[in-house]
Amino acid sequence: MGEAIKGRGSTGWLPGRFAVTTPEVADDGWHQRDHDGELDLLPRTQVTEERARSIISRNRSPDIPFSQSVNPYRGCEHGCSYCFARPTHAYLELSPGLDFETRLFAKTNAPALLRRALARPGYQVSPIALGINTDAYQPLERKLQLTRRLIEVFAETRHPFTLITKNALVTRDLDLLAPLAADNLVHVAFSITSLDNALSSKLEPRASAPHARLRAMKRLSAAGVPVGVMFAPAIPWVNDAHLEGVLEAAREAGARSAGYVLLRLPHEVAPLFRDWLQTHLPQRAAHVMSTVQQLRGGKDYDSTFGPRMRGQGVYADLLERRFALACKRLGFDRDRGPGLDCSRFVAPRAPSPQGQLF
Repeated sequence: MGEAIKGRGSTGWLPGRFAVTTPEVADDGWHQRDHDGELDLLPRTQVTEERARSIISRNRSPDIPFSQSVNPYRGCEHGCSYCFARPTHAYLELSPGLDFETRLFAKTNAPALLRRALARPGYQVSPIALGINTDAYQPLERKLQLTRRLIEVFAETRHPFTLITKNALVTRDLDLLAPLAADNLVHVAFSITSLDNALSSKLEPRASAPHARLRAMKRLSAAGVPVGVMFAPAIPWVNDAHLEGVLEAAREAGARSAGYVLLRLPHEVAPLFRDWLQTHLPQRAAHVMSTVQQLRGGKDYDSTFGPRMRGQGVYADLLERRFALACKRLGFDRDRGPGLDCSRFVAPRAPSPQGQLF
């Protein structure tokens, strides 16, 4: 791979498991230069418009608390080194490394597709999780506003939904979220891995700083929007010591519920995260991966439902105990879901080529 790249979680280009060819990078001297005439070697973010064929993804996994989700973007500029969604770029014959955080796809027809899906006669209402695979409030959203337009569809149809984000940009949409919260139609969770800005900037370089997320959490809570915190992922010997501190700060900011997920390293994420460890925490890298493998039956990852989220063994039991004690002490709700109201749903009219009179 390579050295750390400012503002990026990956250090280089890793071929996906479906790649037909594997290019090798060679320096030919034809570098771009910035406005000051200096060499500009930083990878640029490219955005491609995608006309999606469908927008609601269904889920039957027994360890995930939602049955359907919507993702307006592919790839994520936040650049989280550990992101479990990175392997999805391999299906596009792109790298789960730098391509995942620099070559993004925006589903510009997502709001129209959502309205059409909700208008189908056989549609069964259940809360939709917004922005699960990649963050719906990543920096690209500031300009494109696809997430806001999706929320407008939810508001129009009174459809319940949840969202989880690492970006304080969510406060931009308080004018939509607050009225929905008053009718018990929305729940917002913030993913916070650490209160240490230096560590956070390495783990998730283009996400909002931890204090900014807490400030956003406080604003939403004050406006009546129910908020929660996810300590995700918990990484042995990297951020695990921050668990209680994050929960305490989130509770003070108004969070009502809490959860955590152990580090997951499916497919190409494992070598990418190993490279991140060697780049940023080389003295700790072997110890971290040794513990990860102890949690995963001797492997980098175990995809079995249930254990994939919590792990197994002494360390996993200790982490679960610490989390339970912190939740009890702080008064967090960890036994029930958001309990959103599905009875208010009003299906939109199906689009018709003849238009509508009333």
